[in-house]
This record gives sequence, C-alpha cells and structure tokens, in this order.
Amino acid sequence: MSRIERPPCLVTGCAGNVGSNLTAALLRQKYAVTGIDNFFSGTPGNMQHFQADPLFSFHEGSITDTGFLKTIFAQHGPFSAVFHLAAIISVPYSMEHADETMRVNHEASLDLHARTGETGQGTFVFAGSAAEYGRPLSEPAREEDAGDPVSPYGLSKHLVSLAIEKSGFGASLRFFNIYGPTRAKPGPYDGVVRLFLDRAGKGLAPLVLGDGRQTRDFLFLGTLWRRCCEPPSLGPACPWSAFTTSARGRARASRNSPITFLNSTVWRNTHSPARNVRAIFAFPWPIRQNSIRRQAGRREP
Repeated sequence: MSRIERPPCLVTGCAGNVGSNLTAALLRQKYAVTGIDNFFSGTPGNMQHFQADPLFSFHEGSITDTGFLKTIFAQHGPFSAVFHLAAIISVPYSMEHADETMRVNHEASLDLHARTGETGQGTFVFAGSAAEYGRPLSEPAREEDAGDPVSPYGLSKHLVSLAIEKSGFGASLRFFNIYGPTRAKPGPYDGVVRLFLDRAGKGLAPLVLGDGRQTRDFLFLGTLWRRCCEPPSLGPACPWSAFTTSARGRARASRNSPITFLNSTVWRNTHSPARNVRAIFAFPWPIRQNSIRRQAGRREP
C-alpha cells in the first residue's frame, strides 16, 4: 500500500506529549494526519520531528471554536478516526478554573463527538483518565468504580466517557500514569517515573511522597499509541470500552530497601541506569494502592 492510500486521521492536541507521539506513530504507519492544537499546554517543539512530513497537516486553533472545527472537517475529512486528546490536563488548574475546564474538556468534547458521528467519520477515540475514579473505596479499584471524581478535570472526563458509552459510538480509553520518552522537561505534575528518572540523572535519590508501601500503575507511552493505532480504534464504529491499559509497570518501595519495579518493562523501556536506588520518603501518605482490577472479557495490554 502506498503512502497516499491510507485514510486520513484527525488528532486534537497533536503538540502535546501524548498527541505528538500518537501523531508520529500514525505517520509511521503511513496514515495522513490532520493535527490541531492551540498550544495551551503543547509546544511546537514536540512536532519538529514530523512537521515536514507531506502526510501531516497542522492547524492552530481551539476545540471550543465550532467554526474552526467545521472548516477542518470540511477541508480534510472524512476521517477514518478522530483521536481526541486536546484538553486542560492539570488537575490543580482545573480546581481553580472549573468553568473553563468543563467548557473545554466536557462541552467541546461532546460537540466534537457529536460532529464526528453526524458527519459520518470512521470512529472516535477519547482520552479518558484515571481521575474518573476519584478515590475508590475498594482496593484494588474495579472499572465499575468510576464515577466519584474529586476534581473538575476528573468530572469532565467521566461525563464524556458516559456520553460515549450511551451513544454506542467510539471508545473512551482511560489512561493512567503515563511515562516514556519525551521532548518536554518534567513539570511539577508530571508522572512520577519521569520525576524519578530526572532526579536519578542528576545523581539524586528519588523523592517518594509516602511511606513506601503504596503501589501505582504506570502506562508506557509506546503501549498507549499502539493501543490507539489498532482495532477497534482504527476500525468501524465500536461500542464504548474503557481499556484500563495501566498494568504495564507497577512500582513499590519500602523505607529500608531500594525501589522495586514489579515489571521490568519500566526500566527496559526507559533505558535508565538508575536501578536499585534508595528513595527519600517525605511524609506518610494514607493511600496504599492505585490499581484497577479488570473485568472478565476486557482486553489486557
């Protein structure tokens, strides 16, 4: 199949860390990609390695601009898949800007989902979040425990996931703690693996905000885009499914022993020499576990 025979895809938030990696993966598979971003959190530098690709078309704009989206669909559609990653991604920011978060993450996402279905596009893939679960009472949490988010960010994501489920069109993929290669510098709210590796690269011990007995699920960036790039994501319209592709790596640490990664994928994918480094424990932390028990019949990563 030649490079021009693959159907086009739309990626919102293509200048973000996840969006840029997904865009690059689609281009490697010879899909034409239309990307949109308003650089609220994404950066032009994330697109440097594929911006000159003849199959890539970038348009700066916001998903809240319905006229802008109408033009994109008219000029570049129909799309085989719409990957909706654009969002306000900071939980602390959402706490201080609840109305803006709901407008961007909820209202604009519903509009984009409806537009995708009404105009006969292939399918719709939504970036859900672990924040949809809030603070589940069961340990480990089950997929059906979602529905008690503790932030506007989590609420906005969960309401869209519910709408996708009700419509029977598209898929909501609940991403957990994402880690992997990135061109961006670690920020104060980035995944803990990135922060661990950043400190290890400077010869510093990782800082654990807890007593070391808690566990966390991690999702490797490569696993994420591979899941997005395979059926049902790129196939015909499919019913909602919350793929909890979260158990690619789990970390556990104790006060008197090195950090132990329960799945070697973490270190194999990051190529880090920072093995068996002892952690600094900042203060006791009450949450002991953050993992998801998969329902029977759900797909594993």
